[in-house]
Order: sequence, then structure tokens, then C-alpha cells
Amino acid sequence: MAHSGITKEAPKIRRVAAERPWKWLAAGWRDIGRAPGVSLTYGAVFAAISIALTAGLFAAGVEYLLPPLAAGFMLVGPMLAVGLYETSRRLEAGEPVTLGAALFAVKRAPAQLAFLGFFLALALLFWMRIASLLFALFFGTVDFPPLSEILPTLFFTWEGLGLLIVGSGFGAVLAAAVFAISVVSVPLLMVRDLDAITAMIVSIRAVRANFVVLGLWAWLIVVLTGFGLVPAFLGLIVTFPLVGHATWHCYRDLID
Repeated sequence: MAHSGITKEAPKIRRVAAERPWKWLAAGWRDIGRAPGVSLTYGAVFAAISIALTAGLFAAGVEYLLPPLAAGFMLVGPMLAVGLYETSRRLEAGEPVTLGAALFAVKRAPAQLAFLGFFLALALLFWMRIASLLFALFFGTVDFPPLSEILPTLFFTWEGLGLLIVGSGFGAVLAAAVFAISVVSVPLLMVRDLDAITAMIVSIRAVRANFVVLGLWAWLIVVLTGFGLVPAFLGLIVTFPLVGHATWHCYRDLID
């Protein structure tokens, strides 16, 4: 049986104009303005979690994992933003907006969202493994450099430049694949009675139908997430909810 508020209608994909990603960001910003307490608290929670995880890496002496983990954040970001999609959905439907509803939004489709979340987590683990193997390929069996030496090593040694170029290529391909299967699949599962595989296929079809538009959207997500990560993760307080709310409007625009 479908849950309350969820429809079984087959999703139809719209083609949208090239400037639509800017409209999604504007709509996401309006959602923050309409529910600032929920949105910014949600962002602050994930900024705090990111800071705590970073402190844990330093305490364990494995701070060299921070750059690949920061890059991998975008692989699992679609699942982490479920509460923001729910907040935008409630704002659109005129339903009460609360932090509790946002934090427990996964209850709308627990099994299918869990499956998709597991799939994205596997992608993150795969990326971490690839990053480790590439480091060994270019640097051999030497220890990872401390965090303070990572940037000079990457940009001012031949081995580092090779790792940067090849690693960026692998990362870009993996990120593009994850983006294609997740750009609308998570919000889709929250409001449609579909299985996760079907939702991922619909997401890929949406990317194929709006390749240039969603290419711009992917670039904007990378830029905004980068701005959020750089200032000690504090920028995530704003950029994470902005991208999350905007992604809901992306979904609403692309799926009829």
C-alpha cells in the first residue's frame, strides 16, 4: 500500500530552459527565508557533524583522509538532504514545518531510501578505495604526507600532479554517475510509490533529457559545496540547505 500523500503515477520528464538552475537557487533561498529556523539548524547540524568527524580524523592520526572524504561528501549529499526536501515539500503544500519532521523525513519511504542510501554509501567507499590505490600507484609505499604538506605535494611534485590529474578524472566520472542516478531520485521516492531502481532510472532519463541544464546544476552544486567546506565547514550552515531546497525545486521542475 502506498503511504499517505504518495502517488503511483508514472513519472513524466519535462525539458526545461537553460536558465532554470538559477531559478531553483532563488526558490531555495526563498525556502530558507520562509523556514530559517529549520533550514539553518539543519545546516548547522551537518556543519557540526563535519567538524566533529574532522576532529576525530586528527585525533586518530589519519587526517590525510580529509581531502578524499570532503570530495566524497557530494556523493552522499543527496541522502543527507532528505529533511530539506521534506521541508520544501511542506512549504509548498502548506503543511506545518518543524525540525522534527525534517530530521525524520526518511520515514516517508524508509526501505527504498535506505536502499538508495546504501548504494550511495558504497559509492563513497569505492571512491575512498580508489583514492588509496591511486596514491600507492604514484607514491609507492611511502606514508601519506601530513595535511599541511598535501597541497604542496599535489601541486609542486610530478607524482602529486599525476595523482591530482588522474584522481580528478576518476572522481569526476564517479561523481557524474552518482549525480545522474540521484539528482531527482531521492525526492521522487519521497512522493511516489516507486522502487529505488526505477527512481534511479527516471533520474538518468531526466539527465539525458536536460543534459546541458543539469550539467550547469552539477557545477553550481560543486561550487556551492566547495564554498561551504572551505571556511572550516561553517559555510555549510547556509550552502547545504540552499542546495537541498533548490534540489527539491529541481525535482518539481523536471518531473511532471
